[in-house]
Amino acid sequence: MPAIKREQWRRHFGKWFRHILIDAGIMDYRYPIKGMAVWMPYGFKVRQNLLRVIRDLLDKTGHQEVRFPLLIPETSLAKEAEHMKSFEGQVFWVTRGGLTPLEIKYALRPTSEAAIAPMLKLWIRSHADLPIKLYQIVNVFRYETRATRPLIRMREVDNFKEAHTSHATLEEAEAQVKEAVEIYKKFFDTMATSYKMSKRPEWDKFPGAVYSIAFDQIMPDGRILQSGTVHNLGQNFAKAFDITYETEKGDRKHIWQTCYGLSGRPLVGMLAAHGDDNGAVLPPEIAPIQVVVIPIPSKEMEKQITKACQDTASKLSKSNISVELDLRPDLTPGAKYYYWELRGVPIRIEIGPRDVKQEEVTVVRRDTLEKQMCKADKIVGVVKKTMEIMTNDMREKAWKWMNEHVYRVDKLEQANRLLKKRAGIVEVAWCGSEDCGHKLEEEVNARVLGTPVDLKEKLVGNCVVCGKKAKDIVRVAVAY
Repeated sequence: MPAIKREQWRRHFGKWFRHILIDAGIMDYRYPIKGMAVWMPYGFKVRQNLLRVIRDLLDKTGHQEVRFPLLIPETSLAKEAEHMKSFEGQVFWVTRGGLTPLEIKYALRPTSEAAIAPMLKLWIRSHADLPIKLYQIVNVFRYETRATRPLIRMREVDNFKEAHTSHATLEEAEAQVKEAVEIYKKFFDTMATSYKMSKRPEWDKFPGAVYSIAFDQIMPDGRILQSGTVHNLGQNFAKAFDITYETEKGDRKHIWQTCYGLSGRPLVGMLAAHGDDNGAVLPPEIAPIQVVVIPIPSKEMEKQITKACQDTASKLSKSNISVELDLRPDLTPGAKYYYWELRGVPIRIEIGPRDVKQEEVTVVRRDTLEKQMCKADKIVGVVKKTMEIMTNDMREKAWKWMNEHVYRVDKLEQANRLLKKRAGIVEVAWCGSEDCGHKLEEEVNARVLGTPVDLKEKLVGNCVVCGKKAKDIVRVAVAY
């Protein structure tokens, strides 16, 4: 497929993204069921590294991994009315077992609150059982009627990480929301991606939640990608399923709950934030192969070059650096460069006749393609330092790009003009009324993301819709 140049991304990001998924060996979405895809070997390793990071963050904060069944009986799903109403148009139903019609339909989980709640009712007896912090990494299924997009809008949402916590008090649940936000910030920081955190408006919060906080990323085409969400569920599900605990005083109270989820979208955000004309650019912490060693052939010195490449790869491997030695005889160095650049390998080491004679190697960064010479016996330290610098530079670049595409305006016409161009996120003054929120979405043909939770400044001004004194800033953007 012809390369899509970076200056064309705004018009062709979807084409570039699909090219990267298939040609870099990450995911093949040409499966015969729309909205479902196959993880390819290289992509599966990227996926595993992302899951390793989030598992580590959750395990270190006292979460325990579990696995609940895929099927949820309709009777359970219907207990929380708001929750069911939101998902009823997206549920895949199992209505028959073999040739026998089922008396109660089973849903393929669209999310797991209704699957987990009946078990919590059995497990929780007293205050001594709380808090409970569980998570699972599973597939969820949603019958998307809109156009599906690889990893962005799927019918089978793969590697969906959902955490579910139970607490004795509102204060403990609020503290858990803050912890969840910090966990996700560390997760996105590991991928060197940027984000804005917004409290979703009442009409766009998770069904059954008291409130929802979302992490949004601006994509190269100017749209917003929601990459993660944190929800305070209050006691809504606890009351629907009658989940109570015995207090120290001997009376019974309903528990308080939170939940928070990530899907495959962070991978989309990572590829979009760092990719370039040559393909993917993976952060060293996530890359399945951190270094590729490529010989520059010379008939006169073939054995010496091969040995130097093998020695270099061995040193790196012994230092717990993931390395690939590319000795394929049928490919030129240029073809190998293209192959590994497309896959986003962070560091390339080239070793040719001159390098061998001078006992040096050439180190190339994937993000900038900058080269540096390094003494062969110093290669481990140089690679580790280069990967550290590269990660920091990628993170700074992502945040700079994000901040350059957030606009504060005080006129509806200005917001409309920016959003028609898909310029990014637009912040405006808002009175807080739901009517004005809906009217704002209609006027600019975009989505109200909500009010910032990552800004401390005090707002002055008037609502861009009704002209009354503003209560807050609200963010608006064109979303996937």
